[in-house]
Amino acid sequence: MRTNLSAEALADPAVALSNDIIRTCVHCGICLSHCPTYQVRHDENDSPRGRIILIRNMLEENRAPDEKTVKHLDRCLTCLACEAICPSGVQYSKLIAHGREHIEQTYRRPLIQRVMRAMLTVLLPNPRLFRIGLLFGMLARPLRAFLKGPLGAMLQVTPTRFRLSSGDTSGRQVFPAQGKRRARVCLLSGCVQKVLEPSINEATIRLLQRHGVEVVIARGSGCCGAVAEHMGLPDKSLPFVKANIEAWLAEQEQPGGLDAIIINASGCGTSVKAYAHALRDDVEWQDKAARVSALAKDITEFMTTLGLQTPQTPPASQPLRVAYHAACSMQHGQHIVKQPIELLQRAGFEVVQPADSFMCCGSAGVYNILQPELASELKARKIHNIRATRADVAASGNIGCMTQLADEAGMPFVHTVELLDWATGGPIPSAMREAAVEAQQA
Repeated sequence: MRTNLSAEALADPAVALSNDIIRTCVHCGICLSHCPTYQVRHDENDSPRGRIILIRNMLEENRAPDEKTVKHLDRCLTCLACEAICPSGVQYSKLIAHGREHIEQTYRRPLIQRVMRAMLTVLLPNPRLFRIGLLFGMLARPLRAFLKGPLGAMLQVTPTRFRLSSGDTSGRQVFPAQGKRRARVCLLSGCVQKVLEPSINEATIRLLQRHGVEVVIARGSGCCGAVAEHMGLPDKSLPFVKANIEAWLAEQEQPGGLDAIIINASGCGTSVKAYAHALRDDVEWQDKAARVSALAKDITEFMTTLGLQTPQTPPASQPLRVAYHAACSMQHGQHIVKQPIELLQRAGFEVVQPADSFMCCGSAGVYNILQPELASELKARKIHNIRATRADVAASGNIGCMTQLADEAGMPFVHTVELLDWATGGPIPSAMREAAVEAQQA
């Protein structure tokens, strides 16, 4: 694709990179078949190549974007299905990130958008504030049918309950390996996940300990920064990024070193693996960021290398049928496709994938709050395909997808690691236990 940017504009490294990416696109249109928003809207502006043209025009004219450009760039899920399928290797993720940063630097959004986006960047990364927000959300949830737009969507995804006993752990924690130590890792404890589903971190720690891995929660680590990053706000995301880098590299200097940084929320994993890109122009931080990105591993990625223990007894009297939902950040963002399925099969489960498994469920970080109409349409498609598998349980490697789909899946929805933990000696996942109790009472 041709570009016509001025020499002055190209002096900016971010613009120069975007220019190179735009020129890589040959306008073939193969991405259209994998773009969720194009499949729903059939609008060229809601396709990857349409958005590339909008970004090109915005940069060439060196102007603040118009309302149309903002609308269509906001509608991008950043699911990266287009990047995964592109035969020309267009690095769309880096281009859309720069486009969004340009919008936030030059465009003044309506007041309600500014308030909502600011609230999300403050509440979600802070577990204590997030718990308070959830309490208010639970009280206001009955009003969700009367509220439209982002506020109604926020109440829609507010859970009916969560574990208040799981407090914020800002201090360093060490969970020793069982038996001979085979590896030493840090676990990203995260922010949203440890409030909504603390059982996921607990299952991850048990699974790793059982396989001879020492697990450390590094002091000072926390939110990966993805929430603000997805909204084009690097000034709000980079403090989290740098705090994590410092915390994890400090642990790498401890006796035993560090074999990996384990992440069990694939949206966070994609973000951490991109730390090197986020700080590529920062001389002080670029090498540190690259070291951290190289250490980052999804839990299924790490367990595949480590080797899953063969269960001594099956987790159920007969193989349970698991509908595996591949999160976009897992399969497209990190190219982790076979590992979760193969681990579940090794653990004794029958695994099926819903139709159109490459298609996004509509969660996409805070997309289901900021773009509720499109997110609801994508959710309905995904729910239909999951139900059609007639599985006993659904599993995914991302808390966002679980939150988006669990209420209508028609079956218990758990994290992949919870099933692996159960199969190798841990407790049955709470969602499955609760479903069994409800079935008995019915």
